[in-house]
Amino acid sequence: MRFKPIRFIPDDTKIHFMLLSRLGFFFSGLLCAAAILLFIFLGLNMGVDFKGGMVLTVRGEQPIAVDQLRERVNSLNLGEAEIQQFGSPNDVLIRLPAPEGGNSALQAAVEKVSAVLGDGVEIRSKEVIGPKVSAELTEQGIIAVVVAIIGIVIYVWFRFEWQFAIGAVVSLLHDVLITIGVFCLLRIEFNLQIIAAILTIVGYSLNDTVVVFDRIREYLRKYKSMPLADLIDFSLNSVLPRTILTSVTTMLALVALYVFGGEVLHGFTFTMILGVIIGTYSSIFIAAPVLILLGTEREQKNVRAAPGRPGSGKPAASRP
Repeated sequence: MRFKPIRFIPDDTKIHFMLLSRLGFFFSGLLCAAAILLFIFLGLNMGVDFKGGMVLTVRGEQPIAVDQLRERVNSLNLGEAEIQQFGSPNDVLIRLPAPEGGNSALQAAVEKVSAVLGDGVEIRSKEVIGPKVSAELTEQGIIAVVVAIIGIVIYVWFRFEWQFAIGAVVSLLHDVLITIGVFCLLRIEFNLQIIAAILTIVGYSLNDTVVVFDRIREYLRKYKSMPLADLIDFSLNSVLPRTILTSVTTMLALVALYVFGGEVLHGFTFTMILGVIIGTYSSIFIAAPVLILLGTEREQKNVRAAPGRPGSGKPAASRP
């Protein structure tokens, strides 16, 4: 007995994506503008990696009462402590801002925290990041994102046409801007894990965009007289099952990691979940419609070759 494969997206799907592209541009423009304003007026909630400070990992013989531990650490007047459990109730992560006075003040703060932990609680690891190191990490994080985007522009430009490269960059900037705006709004801690997640989002979004562009390029060669908007709709509908299934399976893994991966991975997995949603949306409603605004080499050749156009070399047909 043979079973037919399950098809979540019918083969004859005919969604007119380009009719919705103007609404998509307007909606995305509002979100990007809001993200920029949030970044300017609220800013990112920088973690210890970027603003300096210390991170202590402690383990107790018995489950640790987080509220009581927070009161004891805050009584040291070292700044607002961020304390959260991870892994098990016996494991706790303590984050404190960098005190003034350089490395010696940081080491003194670690000793004070050790003194108030109580019996049966030991420091498993400690990480102290000074202001100089945090500044270097900030600079390297920005460079990593910029270099990744420049490399993507070069890759797409050589593989396709310059119009495709512009569409890919606009899509990636859209994804990064909205992600940063959400972090500013929700005050989620921005650390090196988030930088890694953003770079992963850039790669995921580019992969989805390249699949769409490959199909558009294939159909540009195959259907030379089809209007560009119809051709892009045809291309998007043909890759829609692959796009949706890839996004859904990725989301299933990320949701499981978010639920069962512990507090430490929440920021990373939340960024990835947000990025998959935004990346799938932008490859359809941002990257592809940019080609209509800029045109392609096929449209430019058709314009040059049209009868009666300046420079075409062909006279316009006279009417009887």
